[in-house]
Amino acid sequence: MTIGGLAAAVVLGAVIGVLGRLLVPGRPGMPLWLLMATGVVAAFAGTGLAQVFGLTSGGWSLWETVLQIALAAAGVCLVVLLWPKRTGGRS
Repeated sequence: MTIGGLAAAVVLGAVIGVLGRLLVPGRPGMPLWLLMATGVVAAFAGTGLAQVFGLTSGGWSLWETVLQIALAAAGVCLVVLLWPKRTGGRS
């Protein structure tokens, strides 16, 4: 993978993370960097699973994108469950 491909994967992962976040109801208190990281991981995992199941055609694939967004939504749900909550109070 080239530097350009890696940069594109990070940008696409951030977009996928935001789309996954939009599918999760409520307002999870997770930082932007964690949302982006979740999206990047979901994008790579979705691509890998799409290749395993033969859903890719060499170019853009609707099913691959749907799988990536679904994995991002699942990842956001998982992070919301495991990420420590802020108390919001000041001393």
